[in-house]
Amino acid sequence: MFGRDEKVSEIRLTAAQYIILAVFLVLGYGLWRLQVMQSDYYSSAAEKNRIRNVPVLAPRGKILDREGRTIVDNYPSFSALLMRDSSRDLLADADLIGQGLHIDPNEVRSRIRRSASLPQYQPIFLKEDITPDELQFIEAHRNELPELDTIMAHRRLYPRNGFMAHLIGYVGEVSEDMLNQPQFELYSAGDVVGISGVERQYNTLLMGQNGSRQALVDSHGREVGRRGETEAIPGKQLRLTVDIDLQIAAEEALAGKNGAIVAMDPHTGEILAMASGPTFDPNDFAVHVSRDQWNKLVTDPDKPLLNKAIQAQLAPGSTFKIIMSVAGWQEGIAQNMHVYCNGSATFYGRNSKCWVYFVHQTHGDVDLAKAIYQSCDVFFYTLADKLGINRIAKYATDLGLGQKTGIDLPQEASGLVPSEEWKLRNYRQKWYAGETIFVGIGQGAITVTPVQLLRAISAISMGGKLVTPHVADPSGLPANYVEAGHFTEVKNVSLDPAGWNYITDAMVKVLQPGGTSPLAAVPGIEIAGKTGSAQVVSLENRAKHKDNADLAQNGWFVGFTPRRNPDIVVCVLFQGGEHGKLAARLATQVIKAYVEKQRRTPQKMVEKPKSGTVDIGGLWTEPDTDGHKEKLQGGRFVLDLPKRPSALAVAAPGMQ
Repeated sequence: MFGRDEKVSEIRLTAAQYIILAVFLVLGYGLWRLQVMQSDYYSSAAEKNRIRNVPVLAPRGKILDREGRTIVDNYPSFSALLMRDSSRDLLADADLIGQGLHIDPNEVRSRIRRSASLPQYQPIFLKEDITPDELQFIEAHRNELPELDTIMAHRRLYPRNGFMAHLIGYVGEVSEDMLNQPQFELYSAGDVVGISGVERQYNTLLMGQNGSRQALVDSHGREVGRRGETEAIPGKQLRLTVDIDLQIAAEEALAGKNGAIVAMDPHTGEILAMASGPTFDPNDFAVHVSRDQWNKLVTDPDKPLLNKAIQAQLAPGSTFKIIMSVAGWQEGIAQNMHVYCNGSATFYGRNSKCWVYFVHQTHGDVDLAKAIYQSCDVFFYTLADKLGINRIAKYATDLGLGQKTGIDLPQEASGLVPSEEWKLRNYRQKWYAGETIFVGIGQGAITVTPVQLLRAISAISMGGKLVTPHVADPSGLPANYVEAGHFTEVKNVSLDPAGWNYITDAMVKVLQPGGTSPLAAVPGIEIAGKTGSAQVVSLENRAKHKDNADLAQNGWFVGFTPRRNPDIVVCVLFQGGEHGKLAARLATQVIKAYVEKQRRTPQKMVEKPKSGTVDIGGLWTEPDTDGHKEKLQGGRFVLDLPKRPSALAVAAPGMQ
């Protein structure tokens, strides 16, 4: 017989045996599950912990001016990214990551969720151009945040103070909307692409191709070696037709003003300068523009993000009278017209005033030449009435107005040339002859962009050669590059040589005494041009509210030099500038800078020493005292050289 204590001990022993057996069964099952059932999963996970695919970002190509001077460059920086294959729960770390990198944790979570459909090996870019403190945070949290890593990248460095910002544009991370567009189908989230300007237009050329590196990392995510690497292919350089020296002159002329200045070679269509104001700093976009900065830019009534050279669609004012003169001449009307301007004229029961009415003057007898250089509204009211809107529309359209010029920049506006058919199609209303009167002086429904007006006047100055404006130098583009194909396209508009010679001769008088802008003349440079002041309200209302700056007229000027076979054409839009003569002064600053540069021949000049003088030795003969013989003389001279012009730029501002 067993005692009670012996029986209890036996039960305990049996229970302990069962427990030990159960433990071994659990351990055996776990081992079997790890080794057999999930061997592939853990094998793969172990491989991922050991080998990490790290992208190698390709630097974007530099942007140069026509002389090879640097406009846009790159600088090295570090970016923070998440390696998704190094963490099973990225969302759980969002708060700590956001705190360390100074990012809203919700933004971190948003980026993680947006990338959910991408392959696991593809990292998520969190922040570009991180600070030393943020880099130190990443290094200090290697153990806690093995998924957080850094990568060296080349960031865009743009000229300072918004120099050439609208033409160059800026880059940014490709958005979800862009990824859904066909032209971005080959890009991935996190890629940096051109958003505006030539950065966008020539994105595929500038972008290059990213590479990748297989890095060996330890359990803490630290790189301990490399297994292989596919090198990145840098983007190609892009050479522009713009001249930095001329661009500086345009930017300085437009400083603090609202408007645009465009200069072009009328022979080739090469844009020599393009400035738009007010401007913005694309360096702010190269990393990450803050929400406050963005809101400030998009709500600014002066629209600093708008490239007014190609996107502002405004009434051309009296500059349109040159187009009217061509139409009137070609139709055999203008060259025989004479009107008497006493300050106003009545058309269809309405008295329409000339601008001289508001300064208590009259033009008196006016022919076409006087109408051009004194900008007589009554003459062009009458000419418009004789031509009719459809003939005006035909010549304006032939000279490229009301349509995109085809310039190689994104988001160009088309402007508007009204006609009977246009009004019927868009408003289901007939065109009234009284409307034509105001189109004749560049008011009413007609709108143009500065680059359109530049191109049209360029064509008239060249006898009808309508070129295609472009900012990229086609000689620097790859063969068969799609953008370059149409750069050399020229449309020849049929113009009577006697007509365009007569009109451009009259344009020279605009900058002479008796013209509308004699104070803009530059001594030694013959400039032909036309001023324009475009109303934003009626002249009567403007006269009543002279102090309201919002109602000020827009000033225009378009001009070229020399009078025949010109080398440069310049168009200025001075929004709120009130008078075309003020716009003319801005244009002539650019023309003067161009001519002065052309007149420089530094390679033929003696090198100027620091003293500002040149020491020259020479021999010569002169008659002796009785005049029957010659004697040889010699000597040395020290010549003071005239002050040389200011130095030319070696790069865009801030890029030296």
